[in-house]
Amino acid sequence: MKLIRAIISGNNGRRIALAIVAFALVLPANTAFISSASAQDDRRRQQGLFDLLFGGGLRQRQPERPAVKKRSAPRERKTIKRRSRDRSPARQPPPPPPEAEKLENARVVLVVGDFLAGGLAEGLSSAYAESPGVRIVNRSNGSSGFVRDDYYDWNGQIAGIIEEVSPTVVVVMIGSNDRQQLVVNGRRESSRTEAWVREYTQRVETFASAIRKNDVPVIWTGLPSFKSPRMSSDMLAFNDIYKSTVESIGGEFVDIWDGFVDENGGFISTGPDMNGQPVRLRGSDGINLTRAGKRKVAFYVEKPLNKLLGEAVSPDIGELGMENLPKLVLHPENPEPVNRTIPISLSDPALDGGRELMGAEVKPIARQELEGEGPGLSAPPGRADNFSLRTDATPKNKTSPSPPAQATP
Repeated sequence: MKLIRAIISGNNGRRIALAIVAFALVLPANTAFISSASAQDDRRRQQGLFDLLFGGGLRQRQPERPAVKKRSAPRERKTIKRRSRDRSPARQPPPPPPEAEKLENARVVLVVGDFLAGGLAEGLSSAYAESPGVRIVNRSNGSSGFVRDDYYDWNGQIAGIIEEVSPTVVVVMIGSNDRQQLVVNGRRESSRTEAWVREYTQRVETFASAIRKNDVPVIWTGLPSFKSPRMSSDMLAFNDIYKSTVESIGGEFVDIWDGFVDENGGFISTGPDMNGQPVRLRGSDGINLTRAGKRKVAFYVEKPLNKLLGEAVSPDIGELGMENLPKLVLHPENPEPVNRTIPISLSDPALDGGRELMGAEVKPIARQELEGEGPGLSAPPGRADNFSLRTDATPKNKTSPSPPAQATP
């Protein structure tokens, strides 16, 4: 430290001090220059050989101009229609028609059964929405059946329901929940065993007899196929029990199986609706029915139901007045003769009982006219249209020549 003070105290020391101060002032600028030069060297190192040979380095030396964003003219936004998962209103099924005001003495159709019967009642309500003379009453229970009578006892409830509703016709659709064990004499029996079938058939017969006691016609709707092959096999066995039981009491069984299977008898979820158009008939679970499926089941039931309801299904029945609805007679003792010609079905070998066309007058043809001897039908002999029997060419009065006499020896 003493040596530095001695140097600074002299003239030479003053010069050295000024040089140090000047160097200190210039050092920040040189440092910035060195840092910028090193940064440019790093950029040059990052550049490729092509940029160094063809002017890439020159472009780096030129000061960069600030980029000016060009404002483009406003463009019209194009609306892009994207397909959504929800169906458009045009593809949705048409809404059900408004229900007509029902008459006071309208025919009551009582629908009983499980969840499939509830869908059938919905389809029948749509079918007879414009018929003031028909009222649909839904008394189905979704989880019910003949097996679990502890949950809902149909044999114990059906008589009270009929007395309360006073139906004209009872439509039944039940059995899809009955693939369960059945208690027989305190013992649990598996589905479709011999004891199970015996007990189940007895319960079905008791239910059908309770309806028939009230002198009410029964239309029993069969069960459709399901996605599970084992479940479909059970439904076929149940349908056989229902059909034999309902026909034994004079009811009618409606088989809908072919409407929900393909040509090979397999389950289908999409098929033709009541108008022949391909639609979705079953839900994704392969059990429940869609709206179109419910309407298709109702379409099968409409034909036998219309026979029992008669003129009540007409949409114009309300114009005749509430008191003019004809009385329903299921089995008249002395039916009035029908003075009309029975229609002929071209596809029926029995011709539906009719042998004449409607309005035709058929006259019997005599045998002589068929042989060509009648008036107006005879033709000259030898003509092509002469179909008379050919007569013997030999005249009757001409005797045949006698044989030649034999020579006597």
